[in-house]
Amino acid sequence: QVQLVESGGGLVQAGGSLRLSCAASGDRLKTYAVGWFRQAPGKEREFVAAIRWFYGRTYYSDPVKGRFTISRDDDKDTVNLQMSSLQPEDTAVYYCARHPDYEGAADLTSKTGYYYWGQGTQVTVSS
Repeated sequence: QVQLVESGGGLVQAGGSLRLSCAASGDRLKTYAVGWFRQAPGKEREFVAAIRWFYGRTYYSDPVKGRFTISRDDDKDTVNLQMSSLQPEDTAVYYCARHPDYEGAADLTSKTGYYYWGQGTQVTVSS
């Protein structure tokens, strides 16, 4: 059974930074695409960022582009999300998810195709 575990969430002031990490147990993240999504209270879960295994190509939603960076650490088999210039509207539960991304052409911005999800980690940004 594959389990994904997020870590690194917490409380930070506006303008601050946090680094989230996603790790897998029971299997690996290597050779899979990994995405980060977030869900604020009363809102739909939305795409934040994703990284393919093939060539490590990355994708970002418009609200986080230029502020967040997704990366892979293949030695540790983790996928990290470095978040900078955080704003109160970034407050949400952040989830990582694994996608098979066959042929490296899947739409990673959609929740469809992500078969394994973590339990989420809370990020709270105070103003």
